[in-house]
Amino acid sequence: MIIRTCQARTTSKLAEEPGLVNVLFVCLGNICRSPSAEGVFRALVDREGLAGRIAVDSAGTGGWHIGRPPDPRAEKAARRRGFDLSGLRARQAGREDFRRFDYVLAMDRDNHADLAGVCPPGEDHRLALFLEFAPGLDLDDVPDPYYGGAEGFEQMLDLIEIASRGLLAHIRETHFRD
Repeated sequence: MIIRTCQARTTSKLAEEPGLVNVLFVCLGNICRSPSAEGVFRALVDREGLAGRIAVDSAGTGGWHIGRPPDPRAEKAARRRGFDLSGLRARQAGREDFRRFDYVLAMDRDNHADLAGVCPPGEDHRLALFLEFAPGLDLDDVPDPYYGGAEGFEQMLDLIEIASRGLLAHIRETHFRD
């Protein structure tokens, strides 16, 4: 799969700011898993008072949904838990994201492989599976709920919430040891 270059949302603060940790969540189309992870993690960062220190974005390895909002089922499930995805729009991940983001987190092994295929030399340390930050789950992939029912979106959010807490703990330990 070819991943074309695409600009990040203008609302995201990116690596140009010293001391800012930049996190990118990536799934296939950027309409279910990765925008949900962006919304959940951003809310957690805001709640912890770290919005000025951690920037969050999401993207997809495919370009089918560029400019579209998240899947309505993802938005509805997130809203029930108090997360707002309404302002998010899909974009496609690109090579430049490996230079702009400290963490490029794939939702599953297939997206991880696609991202590894376009990762510039020397930047592979930025790429990981998102669920690596939830070691107690013993899972690699956040299942794609797109072709399933409402329960798939709930399971997706359960996994995202667990991994988001683990990721934030990792970022605090690695970047903010004051």
